Amino acid sequence: MITKRGLHSLVPPANRRRDDAATAAFPFGMGRKGVHEIAEAHYGDAGAAAGFALSALGASRSGIWLWIRERALMIDQGRVTGLGAAAFGLDPSRFVFVDVGSSMDALMATEEGIRSGAVSTVITELRSASFTATRRLTLASEASGTPSLLLLPHNRQGATAAHARWRVSPAPSAPNLFDARAPGSPRWTARLERCRTAPEQAGRQFNLEFDDETLCLRLVSGLVDGPAEARSARPADILPFRKAG
Repeated sequence: MITKRGLHSLVPPANRRRDDAATAAFPFGMGRKGVHEIAEAHYGDAGAAAGFALSALGASRSGIWLWIRERALMIDQGRVTGLGAAAFGLDPSRFVFVDVGSSMDALMATEEGIRSGAVSTVITELRSASFTATRRLTLASEASGTPSLLLLPHNRQGATAAHARWRVSPAPSAPNLFDARAPGSPRWTARLERCRTAPEQAGRQFNLEFDDETLCLRLVSGLVDGPAEARSARPADILPFRKAG
């Protein structure tokens, strides 16, 4: 029998160092490794949480994205569609949407999706998840290498076995380069509540912007009051996550 520690020892040291470095810096493996909870900061912030999740998928490996939705949330908040996700530079044909009747059904479908090895990432919208449930999902994700994102409501509290928990809210959009009266690129505020891979970062807040030119999520230092200068996409800038000066 090979233990979890034994499996880790089979990974080449160089690969382990790169993997550890990737999960120790923003976004701490979100969308690439492990289970991450993305919770609303307030009621009605589900759209911001979904946008934050969609922005992480561009950095995921190739394959199918399995999106599981609890019907009660879908009725209350609406739904993400493949065509809507295309605004984030994502291929709509890669999405498979599954609607379920309860949080228990959502958790069961999520675990099956993670363990199947047939999908790239599993994204789940559900009302609640116990510590035991998140523990099962975390063990499944670590065993299969399939990452999972759990989108949860604003009243999400308490302990979790997930690798990280984010608290996300919308922020004023970036200035529009062509029309000062129109909205620009979407922005969010994301607070890292918990993080197993970088516990010292817990409590840190990140101001984020989705760059529609490079289709990447950027760290920004703050909101811009005046008009922004036009930017041109350069190959060196097209990274999954990068910091803006």
